[in-house]
Amino acid sequence: MNKRKYLQDGIEISELGFGAWQLSVESGWKSVSDSEAERMIRTAMDQGINFFDTAPNYGMGTSEERLGKVFKTIDRSKVVINSKFGRLDNGEVDFSSSLIKGSVERSLKRLNVDCLDSVIIHSPPAELLDGNKNDHYEILERLQEEGKIKAYGASVDFEDEINTLLNTTNAKVIQSFFNILHQDCTRSFDLIQAKGATVIAKIPFDSGWLTGKYNADSVFTGVRDRWSEDEKRTRAGLVDRVKDIVAEHPSLVSAALTFCTSFDAVSTVIPGAVSEKQLLDNLAAMKSPLDAEVVAQLQAFYEQEVRALKLPW
Repeated sequence: MNKRKYLQDGIEISELGFGAWQLSVESGWKSVSDSEAERMIRTAMDQGINFFDTAPNYGMGTSEERLGKVFKTIDRSKVVINSKFGRLDNGEVDFSSSLIKGSVERSLKRLNVDCLDSVIIHSPPAELLDGNKNDHYEILERLQEEGKIKAYGASVDFEDEINTLLNTTNAKVIQSFFNILHQDCTRSFDLIQAKGATVIAKIPFDSGWLTGKYNADSVFTGVRDRWSEDEKRTRAGLVDRVKDIVAEHPSLVSAALTFCTSFDAVSTVIPGAVSEKQLLDNLAAMKSPLDAEVVAQLQAFYEQEVRALKLPW
């Protein structure tokens, strides 16, 4: 597994990270048993994955708890952990700065660790990103001084949001919606690198579309029952165009994952996996990076055919 620098202290993390939302009890996907969750975590580590992304609201804390059951049995230095604040373990959404310290301390307890490598504000409203107007970042810096976190940042998806955060705070971690069909964050990649920050790329498969398993006639339930018939047709057509561009690549899944890691600003990409097989399939897909020429074609495709559509999540 290739490793990339994560924080300025030299931590290196696996290019493929472990998105732990799917470990949640009642995650909205399927029920993952305790034993299967533990097996997936240990398989990931055995295969060289050392970056784990979680959050207090993933299954009302159950994602962190399941990770913590494994982490208490291993050398802490073997894993790098990112958790979040703002979407809380009681199901509420509350970004009040007074709640930051308590949220972090509960995450530490569930994860069975003394320090989090990073904590990010979990998809906050835009008005909270300006460090000159909010005290959140002073509190996060105090937690750094106390040794409870090493770095902080936010989960933000668009150029203007990222730029505001980086230009008004000491944020070093950006988690961003980034895939072949959503590339707005790339406009901030130069600034991210200039500030010594890094990117965690989330939703690389565009909620499943870039695995090739959906088409215009697909029927969705639950959280994915959010696209209109017109939106499904539009996305299906765009995926067909992507398939044409990456036709010589081993698979669409591989193209989707390694497109994200084709950029130096990105430290890791975190697809979700609901089974050990999916985890191993994602690992195998990382072995075939995209050619630079194909990456350039996918960037041009986005600028010329996708960007103006402002595709919804």
